[in-house]
Amino acid sequence: MFEMKPEYYTGIEKIDQEHTRLFELAQETYELLNNDILQDKSDSLLHLISELINYTRTHFSHEEEYQQSIGYAELKQHAAQHRAFEDRLMAFDLDSIESDFKGQNETVESLLNFLGTWLINHILEVDMKYVQK
Repeated sequence: MFEMKPEYYTGIEKIDQEHTRLFELAQETYELLNNDILQDKSDSLLHLISELINYTRTHFSHEEEYQQSIGYAELKQHAAQHRAFEDRLMAFDLDSIESDFKGQNETVESLLNFLGTWLINHILEVDMKYVQK
């Protein structure tokens, strides 16, 4: 369901590889949501969110370094969107759903909706601006 499509490629190999990994993490989130065998998803959810936080910090750092190297005028605004993404990931309250299986599914679904929408919109509407330079 979540995959790196041709229209998402920036032409910058490192950035495209990292975007591909982000789509893989979104796909893992989708698979977790649709895993009917695993009742307690709290550990998997914690792992996914932790990996997303760590990976996006690395990716955002690379992306911002690239933007700085080309003198991208909207770097500050772009970086602010990255920080907002990180803040949103940090806001998921996993402690409150530890033994609430329905709440876990709702959180996975919320994470998936957030990831899918943000990732596609950010690449197509924000990232593509710096590759058009």
